[in-house]
Amino acid sequence: MDLFAKIKNNASALGQYAENGGEGYFIAPKLEGPISNRMMFQGKECVCWSVNNYLGLANLPEIRKVDGDAAAEWGLAYPMGSRLMTGNTSEHEALEVELAEFVNKEATALVNFGYQGIVSAIDCLVNRRDVIVYDAESHACIVDGVRLHMGKRYAFEHNNIESLEKQLQRATKLTEGTEGGILVISEGVFGMRGGQGKLREIVALKEKYDFRLFVDDAHGFGVLGKTGAGACEEQGVMDEVDVYFATFAKSMASVGAFFAGDTAIMRYMKYNMRSQIYAKSLAMPIVVGARKRLAMIKNDTTQKDKLWTIVNALQSGLKARGFDLGETNSCVTPVYMKGSVEEAQALVYDMRENHSVFCSIVVYPVIPKGMILLRLIPTASHTLEDVQITLEAFSAVAARLKAGDYKVLAANF
Repeated sequence: MDLFAKIKNNASALGQYAENGGEGYFIAPKLEGPISNRMMFQGKECVCWSVNNYLGLANLPEIRKVDGDAAAEWGLAYPMGSRLMTGNTSEHEALEVELAEFVNKEATALVNFGYQGIVSAIDCLVNRRDVIVYDAESHACIVDGVRLHMGKRYAFEHNNIESLEKQLQRATKLTEGTEGGILVISEGVFGMRGGQGKLREIVALKEKYDFRLFVDDAHGFGVLGKTGAGACEEQGVMDEVDVYFATFAKSMASVGAFFAGDTAIMRYMKYNMRSQIYAKSLAMPIVVGARKRLAMIKNDTTQKDKLWTIVNALQSGLKARGFDLGETNSCVTPVYMKGSVEEAQALVYDMRENHSVFCSIVVYPVIPKGMILLRLIPTASHTLEDVQITLEAFSAVAARLKAGDYKVLAANF
């Protein structure tokens, strides 16, 4: 059978929505204008809750000036080549030192992108004798990294420590008498549902089992913890986390990511992550901009304080109106409702067109059939007025969903 024939006959779980007229609206919507609390969607201003600009840094004048000045001085080409060949600079090294100090680790290793970085890091940290034990609801980049593993891998039920222990027992038996080890992977904050990983409980299991812990803290870095060093700081376990990961693409509103840990492990990762060995180094404006962003996070809590004012107002307001936010204990604000995919589309259309509120929609197969998840990302750039508008919009659409209005409207989608 022709390879492309199979592809053409399979729209895929997400592709089917694009083929049914959802592209540009429900799939790959185009938000326009400066990244902020209000953005333009299809020619209309909306309160936007779908941009991972947690600390509101994307369009701060001082941030844009540093980005612009660095681009003017260096351009986007410098440095040319991979980091290990001709792509290293004093700025790259300074950023790594500053990041290590901030998260209280010996050293860090920069990577170009979080997704490819995690895939490559998992690949380089384990061999076929090792066993990976990971949370079943881990981000796709972790799942893809685990898929590359030529040895055994076991998923434990999401945030279920009893399930984790059972898998650790299996992994321990497999590695006894071999040269294999165990790598446990969890997240600081699970980005879809907003709950923090049970890092304290996982770390406690180190007293019974021999394993190393890898934590993806993409959604915790910069916003959780006393200093903003993330979920590991928030839970007081940073010292026990062996490989810490965070991205610049969330709270720092940029591109790039880093790993942190012991000097020997970071050096090993730099020399063995194929995604970095064979890729061009981070462009100088990105690195210079990241240093400015990190300095702001370390030296001024203003943006973080603004963020949590909005988070608390939004989440408490939704709960007071009877909405189910699941078990979130982070900035990520999921709102769970019941309905079909078609009702979800009609509801989101109503919210955007009639209430000027834009948030992301998540439906089957990402979540179970019959469930609708609307995910909101609060930021420091939002206002209490934005929160009030959004609360009223949610009350209005929830009433229509309960009344069955969207079953009728769904016929048009």
